[in-house]
Amino acid sequence: MSNRSQSEAVAYPTSSHWGSYQVLVEGDRVVGVRPDPDDPAPSPLIGNAPDAQHHSTRIARPSIRRRWLERGPGPNPRRGAPDDEFVEVDWDTALDLLAAELRRVHEEHGAEAVFGGSYGWGSAGRFHHSQSQLHRFLNTVGGYTRSRNTYSHAVVEVLFPHLLGTPAAHDLLERPPSWKAIARHTDLIVTFGGLRASNTWISSGGRAAGTALPAMEKAAGAGVRTVSVSPLRDDTIDEMGAEWLPVSPGTDTAVLLALIHVLFDEDLADRAFLDRYTVGADVVRRSVMGMIDGVVKTPEWAEEVSGLPATRIRALAREMAAGRTLVNVGWSVQRARYGEQPMWAGLALAACLGQIGLPGGGFATGYGSTGRYGGGSTPGGLPRFPQGANPVDRYIPVNCTADMLLDPGGAFVYDGEELTYPDVRLVVWSGGNPFHHHQDLARLTRAFGRPETVWVVDTHWTATARHADIVLPSTTTLERDDMAASQGDLRLRAMPRAVPPHGEARDEYEVYRALAARLGREAEFTEGRTAEEWRRHMYEEWRKRQKEAFAADLPDYDAFWAAGSVDLPGRVEEEALLGDFRADPVAAPLKTPSGRIELFSATIEGFDLPDCPGYPVWLPGEERLGSPRSRRWPLLLLANQPSGRLHSQQDMGAYSRGQKIAGRAPLRLHPDDAAARGLADGDVVRVHNDRGSLLAGVQVSDELRPGVAQLSTGAWYDPSAPDVTCVHGNPNALTPTTGTSGLSQGCTGQHVLVEVTRYRGDPPPVRALEPPVIITLEQQDAEGWE
Repeated sequence: MSNRSQSEAVAYPTSSHWGSYQVLVEGDRVVGVRPDPDDPAPSPLIGNAPDAQHHSTRIARPSIRRRWLERGPGPNPRRGAPDDEFVEVDWDTALDLLAAELRRVHEEHGAEAVFGGSYGWGSAGRFHHSQSQLHRFLNTVGGYTRSRNTYSHAVVEVLFPHLLGTPAAHDLLERPPSWKAIARHTDLIVTFGGLRASNTWISSGGRAAGTALPAMEKAAGAGVRTVSVSPLRDDTIDEMGAEWLPVSPGTDTAVLLALIHVLFDEDLADRAFLDRYTVGADVVRRSVMGMIDGVVKTPEWAEEVSGLPATRIRALAREMAAGRTLVNVGWSVQRARYGEQPMWAGLALAACLGQIGLPGGGFATGYGSTGRYGGGSTPGGLPRFPQGANPVDRYIPVNCTADMLLDPGGAFVYDGEELTYPDVRLVVWSGGNPFHHHQDLARLTRAFGRPETVWVVDTHWTATARHADIVLPSTTTLERDDMAASQGDLRLRAMPRAVPPHGEARDEYEVYRALAARLGREAEFTEGRTAEEWRRHMYEEWRKRQKEAFAADLPDYDAFWAAGSVDLPGRVEEEALLGDFRADPVAAPLKTPSGRIELFSATIEGFDLPDCPGYPVWLPGEERLGSPRSRRWPLLLLANQPSGRLHSQQDMGAYSRGQKIAGRAPLRLHPDDAAARGLADGDVVRVHNDRGSLLAGVQVSDELRPGVAQLSTGAWYDPSAPDVTCVHGNPNALTPTTGTSGLSQGCTGQHVLVEVTRYRGDPPPVRALEPPVIITLEQQDAEGWE
């Protein structure tokens, strides 16, 4: 990099979960960004990169909590305290201490006492993927307790293998009908949870080009009509001209069951399809007709629950039966108590329409939830860094992380199993931020106080890093060579290093290699390869598989790297989900007990779960308008995904900061709700319930229904003021940790009841985007530390 001009910016191609773009570098600093020239709809999130790369919260050196350094391992209820000090150490000291701690925990408590909490969003690179790197290391040195499923769609991951079988459930997430198929074949999309534009900027692993928004516009231009059942009007792009049905949050299941009722009541249900391709349709029919619980699920009944007019629900059912209809239930809808039910009811509705397996019709979940959904699939796979096998067979649903730490040995149920929580003594986290994803952050803080050691590898001083005892600085994607692609992507892209590492940051591979060496497992971890040799090996192994599968004549690694990208072979754009099954259910049965779609599941019924019976039902949650709880907390807060960043990543970036009000997350309120509280645009307010409180800035908007407030997740958690749980506006200061049900134990952080009041006096400053108190090596030298 010495040949670069110090005064003229050089453009480096890179990729991220929010797309491919170019970073502009002068000297050793990122000074700007520009879109990839081949991207028809680049994400504005790229504007966060320059500030994030060089922000003051970058971790410069290995750092250890002073209390842990002085007293050694042990529970610490003060982890995360704003005034706690960290002491910088050299790498050898940090690695020696970590190796000794791993050895101690393994010898005294066993490998299951290590929780490997990486959640996987740390990097879009195929090699420098934080989760893969950490899990390979932990597997190599003895194993660990792991987490299952995601905060985004745990319900889909657990429920649909029972209803469709594992291969088809995988296809539901990875191989839905493409937007091109929708434009060609679909008359009507009815989407519960909208088709949110900003969600389509994001694809796990990145995407060569933003194809979702142009494809949605083309579908609308081809005459596809959209009905958006959502509390937010702007959950769909203007170009789609969607009809907005402002449903009360958490009542989607009632609307879905009422639509099914109309189909049966007016003899519009496709009985032939139900008889041939499903089991349990009669149970669903008897349920909606009131023959099981005495409650007839009419549109009038649903109107009382959901607030949607019965006449519109009835008419919508008829419209859905009159043409090719795609029923989409977005990921957001399942992130609430009893989140299995709208997903199951959506599948049942699509089955009653008889269009499952037809091009552009049937059921889907994920349109408007991520940019790659409906953008094609890559059955030939992608280059991957092998994690190896975990010798420890202990796991938890990811949403149960706090429960595990607070209740070692406690019992829980999950997907038909009765399990117990391990006694975790060492928490390891890399490439994720549970203080963004998890709910009830004050409770999570208490949970993080229980382990004997918390070890975090990260790029920035996130809230998770500030709750650690040992913090190791990692390089960012701009500081290392890698390659990127995601499922259904257009191209595999090279990601050359653009700037040197910040401070003494190291690649995670080098961190784990050095630790493995101290534990006598370096050869097993590296297999004798450097990082460059691993990237070359991964590419060449993938290249070989593509030749065998598709007779693809791909360039070798050097040629790929020089060219900067290569088209992904074998890529397909699906016409239909379950097309083979529909064509011949006998020759291509589903991997379910019946071989058919299970609208009633005897397996789930046999689990005897009071919160998830064997067929879709209406179960009213507590965090819902009209519930007894809402008499005290009258506003329903939607904690949806942010439009200014991915989760909490790069919250300090210019684009993310530009959305904030008084330096805090923006809270949208309907004009009626704002007026009732004497609030106006720009006011700083206290949002609170019996779990906690936060500060936010008011934005009055008629883009949401009355009674609903909207505060996106991702503001860095800031408990620095004594009288407010989070002064920055993180809604997970308020959300419950209760799982969706004993089946999936999924995240329920989408909906929470609150009250909003004006904050009196001067609001406390936001300190989340400042580093903690650090005693540097230079200070230690000056003060004569030993």
